[in-house]
Amino acid sequence: MADTLEVGWKVERQLKNGDVVLFNRQPSLHRMSIMAHEVKVMPNKTFRLNPAVCPPYNADFDGDEMNMHVLQTEEARAEAKMLIHVQENILSPRFGGPIIGGIHDHISGMYLLTNGKNRLRKEQIIGLLRSSDIQEIPEPAGEEDGIPYWTNKQVFSYILPEGLDITYTAGICTSCTECKKENCERDAYVVIKNGQLIHGTIDEKGIGAFKGLVLDRIVKDYGQTLAIKFIDSMTRLAIRSIMHYGFSFGIDDEDIPIEANNQISELLKVAEKKVMDIIIAYNEGNLEPLPGRTIDETLELKIMQELGKARDTTGNIAGKYLGIENAAVVMATSGARGSMLNLTQMAGCVGQQAVRGERIRRGYSGRTLSNFKWDDLGAAAHGFVKSSYKSGLSPTEYFFHSIGGREGLVDTAVRTSQSGYLQRRLVNALQDLEVQYDGTVRDTRNMIVQFKYGEDGVNPMKSEHMKPEAVRKVIESVTGREIE
Repeated sequence: MADTLEVGWKVERQLKNGDVVLFNRQPSLHRMSIMAHEVKVMPNKTFRLNPAVCPPYNADFDGDEMNMHVLQTEEARAEAKMLIHVQENILSPRFGGPIIGGIHDHISGMYLLTNGKNRLRKEQIIGLLRSSDIQEIPEPAGEEDGIPYWTNKQVFSYILPEGLDITYTAGICTSCTECKKENCERDAYVVIKNGQLIHGTIDEKGIGAFKGLVLDRIVKDYGQTLAIKFIDSMTRLAIRSIMHYGFSFGIDDEDIPIEANNQISELLKVAEKKVMDIIIAYNEGNLEPLPGRTIDETLELKIMQELGKARDTTGNIAGKYLGIENAAVVMATSGARGSMLNLTQMAGCVGQQAVRGERIRRGYSGRTLSNFKWDDLGAAAHGFVKSSYKSGLSPTEYFFHSIGGREGLVDTAVRTSQSGYLQRRLVNALQDLEVQYDGTVRDTRNMIVQFKYGEDGVNPMKSEHMKPEAVRKVIESVTGREIE
C-alpha cells in the first residue's frame, strides 16, 4: 500500500481524541449555533454533548439531529480554536451574560446542596467532591461529639476561585418589604467573600445559563480557562448532590389534602358568583364602561380579570399545602424547570381558555355548545376550566381546552415562519456593515452608518448585562467599600 503512494495524494485518517470539529444544530439563528468542539471518541453511533452546552444550540435529547464538520487543514483548526471554540462563547454577544451554564438537574442539585445549613461528615464530603479535581479536603467547620463536620456551603466554596467577591439576592427571593439580608429566612441573600460562600442559596440566578451571576463574574474576572473548569466542577458537583439528597417527581407529588380541595372549591364558587353579579349588572344596564372601552368589552375584561384572580389564588392555596420541600416547588422556585403556574394547573385549577386574548366566542353565535342555554355569558359556557389536571377535565372542559391548545399550535407555526422571513430580510440588509478601526460603522461603499457602534461604542459581550455596573465594580474594587 505504501509503495503505491504518489506525490499529491491525500492520506485520510480516522477521527481521534482532541481533533477540532465544528458542531451545528439547525435552525442556525445566532452565531453560537455553530461552535468548535474537541472530539472524544466513544462507542455507538450517536453524538454526545455536555448538557451545559445545550442552551446556545437550544438542543435537547429527544431525537435532535446535529451536523459535525471535520476540519481538514491546520489553518482551519487554528482559526476555529481561536474564534469559535466553546470556551470563547460562554458570554452571549446579545446581552453580555453567560449563555453556557447550569440547566435543569444542575440547578436543582445546587439548590438542594446550598439551601439552609446542613452538616456533612468526611465520607459525605468525599462522595460529593470525588467527581471534581480534589487535591485536599478543606478544614472542618467544627466538631460534634468528637467527630469533625463540614457545612454544605463549604462544599460549594471548594470549587470557587480564590478572591471571588459577589453579593446579590437569589432567584428564590420573595421581595419582602424590608430585606433582612444575611438574616433572610429563605436563605435568599447570597454573600461570597474571598471565594467562600458565607450566606445564601445558589440557584438559577447564580449558575444558570442566561442568568448566572457567579458564572458571569468568574468569566469576566478570571478568564475563560478558569470559567470552563468551574462549569465542569459545578455541573459534576450538582449531579453528585442531587444523587446524594435524592430527588424524584411523581403523580402523587401534586396530591393536596381535602381541606385544600375544599378551600379551592369554595373560592371557585365565590368567583362564579362574582361573574354572575357582573353579568346581572350588564343585563340591567348598571355596568360602568371602562375608559376607552365599549360596554361589551368591559364585561369581557372584568370577567377575565375575576377568573384570572381566582386561578392565581387557587395556585397560592395549592402551593401553601404542597410546601417548599415539594419536588415541583423546588424546581419552580430554583428556576430549574417549570413555574408555579404549571403547579397551579396541575393541583389547583386549569383556568380560563382563551382565543386571541379573549374568552371562547369566535365562530359561535348564541352559544358555544348545545348543552348551554342561549346567550349564556357564564364562566363555564365560555371556556373556564375549574378542574385541575390531577382531578381530570369534564368533556366540555376538555373541548374548550383543545380549542385553546389548537391556537397555541397554530400560533407557534405562524410565528416561526414570520420570524424566519423577518430575520432573512434583516440579515440581507445588515450583512455588509462592519465596525472599522476608527470605531465607526460603515458599509462596503465606505459610507458611515453610525459614528460609534451602537451609538455608545460598547461591545455587549464585554458589558454587564447592558447595565452601567462596570463603573460601580471598579470603584468598589479600588475603594474596598460597597456602593449602594
